Order: sequence, then structure tokens, then C-alpha cells
Amino acid sequence: MYHIDRMENGLTVATAEMPHMASVSVGLWAAAGSRYEPESLNGVSHFIEHMLFKGTPCRNAREISEAVEGIGGYLNAFTSEESTCFHARACRPAFAELLDVLFDMYLNARFTPADIRREREVIKEEISMYIDQPQQQVQELFNTTLWPGHMLGRSITGSHASVDRIGRAEMLAFKSHFYGSGSTVVTVAGGIEHARVLEAVRPYARRLAVGHRQGYVPVRPVAGPRVALETRTTEQTQLALGFRTCSRHDPRRYPLRVLNALLGENMSSRLFQLVREQRGLTYNIYSAPSHFEDTGDLVITAGLDADELETTLRLVLRVLRQLGDQVVSRGELRRAKDYIIGQFDLGMESTETQMNWVGEQLLGHGEVQLPARVRAEIQAVTAAQVRAAARDFFQPDRLAMALVSPLRRVRPWHKLVSSWTGP
Repeated sequence: MYHIDRMENGLTVATAEMPHMASVSVGLWAAAGSRYEPESLNGVSHFIEHMLFKGTPCRNAREISEAVEGIGGYLNAFTSEESTCFHARACRPAFAELLDVLFDMYLNARFTPADIRREREVIKEEISMYIDQPQQQVQELFNTTLWPGHMLGRSITGSHASVDRIGRAEMLAFKSHFYGSGSTVVTVAGGIEHARVLEAVRPYARRLAVGHRQGYVPVRPVAGPRVALETRTTEQTQLALGFRTCSRHDPRRYPLRVLNALLGENMSSRLFQLVREQRGLTYNIYSAPSHFEDTGDLVITAGLDADELETTLRLVLRVLRQLGDQVVSRGELRRAKDYIIGQFDLGMESTETQMNWVGEQLLGHGEVQLPARVRAEIQAVTAAQVRAAARDFFQPDRLAMALVSPLRRVRPWHKLVSSWTGP
């Protein structure tokens, strides 16, 4: 059962009541992420996320962690392209303590120069860690290739150079723009009543600066196909091949969701069965969609021997073409939809998943879609709609491919991909 209230200052408070649960998950969400950052401050949202853990006048960094972990709880945060979330989970009697710790961080973080200097080095080590991971780096390279010149094509963590440019004044200015009442959502899920949540939030809400949600720079699509290669001394070639798709508001997102399940979401998907099980070309091959306010993507990733790249690409392109040319069978369509709904329902048993669901829905849609509606939308998807989605999105002008590989030339693979005409 979902309850939503918007307070006079614009703060949104939402509760997913789960009376049978012993735990409670609390999230403080800001409509702030990497797509709102100027190029010179790339990584500032993520930097601010880190700084909120470094201390307040009431608690130092260790005391923030101990306040939650010392009662058997869990505390963390994440930054994405369009939001930042600070969240905690513990047994429901600890709700007041979780809320106090999170709001103390959100409202009172000190941003001392000494903490900023130390955390800058921590973040640069984090960036270096990701650079050293080819599976991560190929995704970064893919984003840059798919969204050239746009915020969505930049790393959420920023670069060494951009993080070095970000100082206290820049962080505080960014935070004042993006952490106001109209950009903040409080979500609570678990064994707690909405009335109690509202009562507990009110004192903190009064201290939240009044502010409106900020706008974003729309994506201007660049025609593909676009191919990028980063040469490294690695055992495997990491491949990311994908397409621009649709926004989270586009009704085609439901057929696309089913299409992804058929394509590469699980072990029974077409790509996994063909490329791994039948041909033994890779250990992992998967696909995943993402949706933003005005656009989206679907990305296929795999790790394989460089000598098998051409064969693998031909198989992948064949599967993409088949999904646009042929109507999927009733049995395969039913299994894909049952998988999606089953995974959705299993996830919704968790208070943390419910907390995330409510936050993402409110920031992304301004309302919480009921799970029953999502199930109905998935069940209503037809084989013709799946084929239409494949025809709409699996097109050369929407395509981008990135490789992190010991290969030194991109030309043969660029020609193969560039000559592909779509379904």
C-alpha cells in the first residue's frame, strides 16, 4: 500500500506500508545526477555524495557509520545520471535513528577543506579502480560513443582532471541548486505506518531550503553507427554494442522490456543460448535497457577472445535481425513475460527494493505506478509490438559499439557493423 504526501515547501514523502516486514528501509533522494553537471564540474554529484558521509556538527564520519551499523543496520548511497540516493535499512524499531542520521547528513554535512582534500584522493582512486576494470571501461567508452558531447556520455564519477577542479564553493553551490525541497523525495518501505513517517519527517522538512527542481539539457541524437576502440594488453576483448531507444515515458518501453528478455537478459535468452551454450564463444553475454527522461538505450555486453570477435558480432547481428523480421512464438513470448513478472514480484518482497521503486517512480514519473499496472502492461505486450520495437530501435543510425581489446585496428569491425542494415 503506497501513501504519498507533498508538504507545503514541496518536499515529497512516500511510504510503502509492508506490515508483515520486520525491517524498514529509508531513502533520501535528490533529483541531482551527472546529466545536470557542466563539463568543468563532471563528477560533482558523486563528490557531494561522498562528502555527506564525512561528518556533521553532530557526528563525525565514524559516528555516522556506527549510528546505523551499531544497531545492526546498513547505510549506503549511490549517484546515477538523474538522481542521488542516500539510504539505510534496519529493524523497524530503529526507524527514527535511521531518519535522523540520513537527514543529519543531508542537511548538515560540513564540507571541511581537510575532508574535501582527503576525499578527492579517495575518489581519484575509485576512478583508477574503474579504469583498471575492462568490463567497466568498455561501458564508459560505449556511453561516450553513443552520447557524444552530452552529459550522458560522461562518467558519473568524473575524471582525475575534473575532480581536481571541484572545490568547496562549487560543491556547495551545486548542492544548493539541487538539494532543495522541490527536488527532494523521502521514501520509506517496511513495517511502519505512513502517519508515523509524516510525523517523523516534519521537523526535518522545516529545515530544508525551499527550492524547485532543475531542468536538464535534452539529448541531440548523433547518427550512427559509431565505433570506438581502446587498445589494452588484456586476455579478453570486452564488447559493448547497443542502440538509442526510448525514454521512460514512451509506451514502447514495455515491448522493449520484453524484447530485452528475449534477447539477452537471462540464461534462456537467445544470445546466451546461441553464443555461449551452442557456440562456446563467451562466458558471459547479456543485454540490459536503461531509460532516462528524454531517451534511453539497450546495451549488449560480452567478454571473448579477440579472434572470435567477428564470429560473435555476426551472430549478434543475426539475432537482432531475426527479432525484427520474425514474430516471436507464443511460447517464447509467454516465457519472457512470465520471467519479467516473476523477477519483479520477487524483488518487491524486499523493503529496499520497494524503497527504490517508490523513489525512482516519483522522481521519474511524479507518481508511483502500482505493481498491478506494471504486470498488466507486460502481460498486454503482443508479439507484433515486440517485433515493432526491434524494427524501431535496432537500426544502424541508432547503433554504437565500443571495444576494450588487445586489437590495434578498428577498421574490420567498423566495416562489419557499418554495413549492417537493420531488420
